[in-house]
Amino acid sequence: MDSNNKNKLTLFGPDFPFAYDNWLAHPDGLATLPEDALGSRVAIVGAGVSGLVAAHELMKLGLQPVVYEAGRLGGRLRSQPFPNANGTIAELGGMRFPQSGSSFYHYIHKLGLETKPFPNPLSEAAGSTVIDLAGQSVFATTPDDLPTLYKEVSDAWTEALESEVHFSALHQAIKTRDIEKIKALWNPLVHEWDDRTFYDFLANAPSFKKLSFRHKEVFGQVGFGTGGWDSDFRNTMLEILRVVLTGCDDDQHLIVGGAEQVPRQLWNLPCENLPHWQTSISLGDLHDGVPKPGVRRISRLDPAANHAKFNRNKHSNSGPIEIEDNYGNTELYDAVLVTCQSWLLTTSIATDESLFSQEHWMALDRTSYMQSSKTFVMVDRPFWKDINPKTNRPNMSMTLTDRLTRGTYLFDNGDDNPGVICLSYSWMADALKMLPLPVEKRVELALDALEKIYPDTNIRQHIVGQPQTISWEADENFLGAFKGALPGHYRYNRRMYTHFMQRELPTAEQGIFIAGDDVSWTPGWAEGAVQTALNAVWGISNHFGGHCSQQNPGPGDCYDSLKPVNLDP
Repeated sequence: MDSNNKNKLTLFGPDFPFAYDNWLAHPDGLATLPEDALGSRVAIVGAGVSGLVAAHELMKLGLQPVVYEAGRLGGRLRSQPFPNANGTIAELGGMRFPQSGSSFYHYIHKLGLETKPFPNPLSEAAGSTVIDLAGQSVFATTPDDLPTLYKEVSDAWTEALESEVHFSALHQAIKTRDIEKIKALWNPLVHEWDDRTFYDFLANAPSFKKLSFRHKEVFGQVGFGTGGWDSDFRNTMLEILRVVLTGCDDDQHLIVGGAEQVPRQLWNLPCENLPHWQTSISLGDLHDGVPKPGVRRISRLDPAANHAKFNRNKHSNSGPIEIEDNYGNTELYDAVLVTCQSWLLTTSIATDESLFSQEHWMALDRTSYMQSSKTFVMVDRPFWKDINPKTNRPNMSMTLTDRLTRGTYLFDNGDDNPGVICLSYSWMADALKMLPLPVEKRVELALDALEKIYPDTNIRQHIVGQPQTISWEADENFLGAFKGALPGHYRYNRRMYTHFMQRELPTAEQGIFIAGDDVSWTPGWAEGAVQTALNAVWGISNHFGGHCSQQNPGPGDCYDSLKPVNLDP
């Protein structure tokens, strides 16, 4: 283990406890390709974090990634500038990144980006928090300031984790990267909790059973870490366990200047002394600065046919895969990596059924996506820090509520600079309430709700510029924010995650790979997108006859000892 990661909590498993961060940092590099594979072209469908991490690493190996993108480079890392505002942004996509996401932070550090603590509820970065439930507001700066009811809820949650899923022991095993202990503790939980919901966990845990329904209701509204969790009540408890076990909901940071810098700077990052490439080169250089258009068809061609101007991969018996873009242009590839959300393979991209088994199609199509809505305004200054003389408290605080806004976050860019308020960050049913409404109506509804919580604060007088909003389920290139696995979906997730191991697949299904956070065990976190991208890098390298050094084996080399538990052995 890298000494830098010793006893540091990371997203190390629990389903597939492979040290991606160590693999990335090793001086031997990720893999070495045979000479006859260098320069081979690989299609990458989607220019989000997963696609660009994979493209960057494949380029470093000496392959030529060809990136296709239907919309905006960056995927769901979308830092939207306010018009005419000199760099002030609204983070419409990913905005808070747990430090346990060590592989994602590998790229943050590589790019030299600055981070700072995210203003989550009851955190030092937030300064103060107001929790407004059932018409009653509570002001707090730390959890110790909360009434007894909230402490009872917190204690019940901690007790439930210990009594039902031996949380401390498993948490410590992940922290110390004790693979044998992780497997011994986690695998039985998969059998026990795959078909049970988050709410089932709360309803039947002895610590919650002895409390009132009001306690569960408060937990759903306020939750732990980042706020309310009732939007996740329908999801499998395994999804929630992964989040809390690996610290996804703790120690979160934002990226100063916007999260979209990660994919955009990766696109333009020059690399030197690479196999095959004779000069310093970047992904942008390979594409003359712009990715290819979106993809409308993916199909397998006859492997026995003679395809002109196509250098067949001598290390594979599968035929070339043809990509057709949105303008009808076609190109052939020996390998294709699809990083867009899985539903797009049936809704937007005409994909040959023969490229995946029917079991894999079932998994891809059954992916359950969560809805999400955000609405932001820019304000003239961080006025919320002003002290209200009536209350002797700040004019506004980070706010959790059962009202329409649900979560309201305050972003301070300095006393002399415009501030940003995320008026509303909501999920599922709360997000669907916003779906048909124009941005102006969304802002009006949010301000009406906040005025009931802060009757003495005139938020409106500080708003400048044009508001920004998004509903991810309404974007034809996404159809949802991210995956939320339902009970019984573990088998589907396993099929998707392990697809990079293609040695036992029929030849007709080899050479096409999938990646992205919806393929991962940790949907909604950039770390999941990075980890599955790195799995695909290993798979594509292997497809071209590449291998890892013995001192730095990759995820496929370690697969047999680390593979996720199989519920149908």
